[in-house]
Amino acid sequence: MISTELKARRKALGLTLEELAERIGTSKQTIHRYENGQISNIPPEKVEALATALETTPAALMGWEGEAENFREIPSKRLPLLGRIACGQPIYAASEYGSFCTPGGDIDADFCLAASGDSMIGARIFDGDIVFIRAQDMVENGEIAAVVIEDEATLKRVYFYPEKSKLILSPENPKYEPLVFIGEELNAVKILGKAVAYQSRLL
Repeated sequence: MISTELKARRKALGLTLEELAERIGTSKQTIHRYENGQISNIPPEKVEALATALETTPAALMGWEGEAENFREIPSKRLPLLGRIACGQPIYAASEYGSFCTPGGDIDADFCLAASGDSMIGARIFDGDIVFIRAQDMVENGEIAAVVIEDEATLKRVYFYPEKSKLILSPENPKYEPLVFIGEELNAVKILGKAVAYQSRLL
């Protein structure tokens, strides 16, 4: 188990939580969570960084036997980060990609967004989280999507009723009211894509 191996290896090298955290560019609190098992799904790149800092291999750190047979690199891809998207009131979403993020290869996404605000906390999406979006112009009712309203963008749960020409963009925080669009108002709304994953800023 990585938490056990991690703590044992750190102590064997005489490193403090702070020293190990500094080596891999994270916080003392995060290393503590790794060691006590609060965070068990450690990103592959962090496992590699930990192994390097602890002068061992990822396979040994993970407690796997036969490093070459059991440990494989998870492919990753570079996704454009499309500005910031509102999780409170809609804000402008930059049309130019200013930076990039790199998720694991198993995430089927086309771009990502940095969430802003607290309207989606019920879906465990907090201010500063990175949300991965698969580009598509429609989603199923109840799914979370990145939506552009005129020149502004927001992240909301979508409910569309074509027979009523009605679209509801629902937040996940009771202090915010749903956004409702009817008839010709729908012309001002465009779905950018479906939210398929998120990466917490706490990690």
